[in-house]
Amino acid sequence: MSTDTRHATPDTAAAGGSIDWFGHLADQVDFTVMTKNVCKIYHMGDEDIHALRDVSVTIRTGEYISIMGPSGSGKTTLFNAIGGLMKPTSGSVFIDEIDVAQLDANELAWLRCRKIGYIFQSYNIVKVMTALENVTLPMLFGGVPPDEAQDRAVAILGRVGLGDRILHTPKELSGGQQQRVAIARAFANKPAIILADEPTANLDLHTGEEINQLMKDMNREEGVTVICSTHDHRMLDMSDRIVWMRDGRVEKIADRSDVEIEIDTIEEK
Repeated sequence: MSTDTRHATPDTAAAGGSIDWFGHLADQVDFTVMTKNVCKIYHMGDEDIHALRDVSVTIRTGEYISIMGPSGSGKTTLFNAIGGLMKPTSGSVFIDEIDVAQLDANELAWLRCRKIGYIFQSYNIVKVMTALENVTLPMLFGGVPPDEAQDRAVAILGRVGLGDRILHTPKELSGGQQQRVAIARAFANKPAIILADEPTANLDLHTGEEINQLMKDMNREEGVTVICSTHDHRMLDMSDRIVWMRDGRVEKIADRSDVEIEIDTIEEK
């Protein structure tokens, strides 16, 4: 029997429970991500680089959020903090009420494997593995029995339009197809959050639009929170809210309905 660990923890996942590490019912939580006064400082010789400055953001369960900002604005650092890829200098990052900064290495690995799916600009799929093996791999790491993992991988590859490509390796797939494998892999363990870092940056216009729509469809169908770092204005149209960052701070947050988007132009209504 398949167990959805989207709102479970190491102790409760095996039992099919949904009580988080703080003893609260996760179903009562209406947000998936919350950052509180997050700062990140890098020390470069005698100089301190403030990558994040007092960032506080709440992201509701099932939202599709796009993070915008120029290079050096802090969006990638915030992305990495939410994903548990780096710890903030101060402040807190909560995922389903779990303070990521308080986790030890094993707990953090558990959280990244089961609660977070990653989609990268460069795909980051294993070159010597087939599409099926790439999607199966994180489920095996997550403790899913091999037969169940393979059945789930076949099903999700079918959903992303690769049902006839499951035994192909990356060199036999186009860029758009490789990104579809990466999306399938990200959703494989039924995560609470999908973190997508410039997922359409290496794709042509038509393929990028297909990937944008696919991610939105998966967001709606699975109820998974999607947080996307992007420069692609087409992706903003899929968003529920847009977060603008500048100089390590959140400059503004707007609902998609309050923003007019044209090619290379974004204006608030």
